[in-house]
Amino acid sequence: QVQLVESGGGLVQPGGSLRLSCAASGSIFSINVMGWYRQAPEKQAPGKQRELVATITSSGSTAYSDSVRGRFTVSRDNAQNTVYLQMNGLKPEDTAVYYCNAILRHTAWGKPQDYWGQGTQVTVSS
Repeated sequence: QVQLVESGGGLVQPGGSLRLSCAASGSIFSINVMGWYRQAPEKQAPGKQRELVATITSSGSTAYSDSVRGRFTVSRDNAQNTVYLQMNGLKPEDTAVYYCNAILRHTAWGKPQDYWGQGTQVTVSS
């Protein structure tokens, strides 16, 4: 099947930067959209939805949540099936588990399917 492996999380002081990476591997024909979502500690109760952070299409079109626009930058390497999230000007309220997401096809005629990484913790604290 498909695996999404994230890296780059950690502890950083307010105002600092981190770069997250997520590599997709397995049975992949094409990846329509890759992106990042997050779930803050107080929102990890069952049924709570993850918050969209940023997405990028295969053609490079991007979308950001209002809370991160201007501070975070999403990019991708289509040849490596990898998506990145450069996070600058981090704030304590950015503390969350960050999840990579990919909407992809296994074959040219297959329906797009949704995959998630295991999550990586980002903590912003002094």
